Amino acid sequence: MTHRKFTGGRLVVASHNPGKVFEIKELLQPFSAKVIAAGDLGLPEPAETGATFVANAELKALAAADAAGEIAVADDSGLAVTALAGAPGIYSARWGGPKKDFVMAMKKVEAELGDGQDRSAKFVCALTLAWPDGHRETFEGTVSGSLTFPPRG
Repeated sequence: MTHRKFTGGRLVVASHNPGKVFEIKELLQPFSAKVIAAGDLGLPEPAETGATFVANAELKALAAADAAGEIAVADDSGLAVTALAGAPGIYSARWGGPKKDFVMAMKKVEAELGDGQDRSAKFVCALTLAWPDGHRETFEGTVSGSLTFPPRG
């Protein structure tokens, strides 16, 4: 498979989250990217039906690239707790309820863990850059650590 690189120009961020769009815009500023949000183009948010972070990042990026006819970037990320068999995982945002409340999600994680000693977890992030012809470049990274309650940092 031949790899491609983004060489600047317009880039659609496959997100309707203004905070995420701002963060990506800031990160890509040195690379001559003209970032535009999928929401600003009136693109719908696809259902995240993938079974993995990678699958969800790819489906969001491909949907935006196809609909916009431009290169698009999308991510999917979340917390995987060892003692909870990897939960909340790809459902991390849903653990925060309709408003995706981080504090509420972490209270639910703490309650699910109970008094168990194992607090090991990892944060997983998958990122996909997709072209309108269906080509994609996908990356996944993890940061491992231990949960502390109440959350801080």
